[in-house]
Amino acid sequence: MYANQLLDAYKEAKNYVQDKQIAHDLGISKQKMSNVRSGARQLTDNEAIFLAENSNIDVHEALIFLAADKAKTHKAQQIWQDITAKLSSQGFERLSLGITGFMAFGIGVRQYALCTIG
Repeated sequence: MYANQLLDAYKEAKNYVQDKQIAHDLGISKQKMSNVRSGARQLTDNEAIFLAENSNIDVHEALIFLAADKAKTHKAQQIWQDITAKLSSQGFERLSLGITGFMAFGIGVRQYALCTIG
């Protein structure tokens, strides 16, 4: 489960000893932290971003692996496993560049559409 890896990386980066220290930083209860550790609950996107940014982990990587953890069906889990395996083998530097390019392209398309409609 990727959430535990993210929590452990944050714990190490902050030199924390207990999960309740992480829970305090995230503004969540110790019970929710325990549930995240056990897999009964998931981190929110904002919590994952906070942990990644403060652990020197690529935020794109964090959100992708977190989404993979959230997959409910077996087929979705397999597809996410394929995606994360491919991305891991290619490195996340390419992913960051690809997302940036896609976002730039997406903005241009929306502006063009607005000009055409307007």
